Amino acid sequence: MPSHEQARPLLNAEALACRRGGRYLFKGLSFELAPGQALELRGANGSGKSSLLRLLAGLMPAAAGAARWSGQPAKAGQAGVAYLGHLNGLSPELSALDNLRFARQLSGDPAEPPDEALRAWGLEAVAMRPVQRLSQGQQRRTALARVGMARQRLWLLDEPCAGLDEAGERLFDARLAQHLAGGGLAVIATHQPLRLPAGQCRPLVLGQPTAC
Repeated sequence: MPSHEQARPLLNAEALACRRGGRYLFKGLSFELAPGQALELRGANGSGKSSLLRLLAGLMPAAAGAARWSGQPAKAGQAGVAYLGHLNGLSPELSALDNLRFARQLSGDPAEPPDEALRAWGLEAVAMRPVQRLSQGQQRRTALARVGMARQRLWLLDEPCAGLDEAGERLFDARLAQHLAGGGLAVIATHQPLRLPAGQCRPLVLGQPTAC
């Protein structure tokens, strides 16, 4: 049973609004997320799922409202936050292992050893292969291994299972469950329901954009 401190919300959104191309993707959006919880973002294409993740990561400004992580306004590169968008963010010329080594060097933070991170995702056999020679699913696994390796408390993931086969999806489920069990948080945009206990997962369905 989590303590009162552990259950205190660390991610807060207050009356958030996002406006693009003369229309609101969403407005008046508020929620809180505490350690051990995941927020499942659902909605049609264009409803603002990716924009909300970028806003929470501090990569774009809100049209109104505020997002706070651990009491501080959301900003790019904020400590404790890992973001993965549609793109994997990997260097195609480097091997999977060197991509993770480079990411670890850039972060400057203690992290899971890159070879162990790749092994956890079943990538040990292709660790030295250039990313551009990996399959789409292997590239996505490498990107997810990089997220987990950094051991950031908040994961912001945009369609993390895109390109994964059934085995890859099972690995993702296990790693996500492990992350939440350790007091992590996650906001995940997905077209498929997350396979988590109801108490751990909260749905948030974004509606259709509206005119300004």
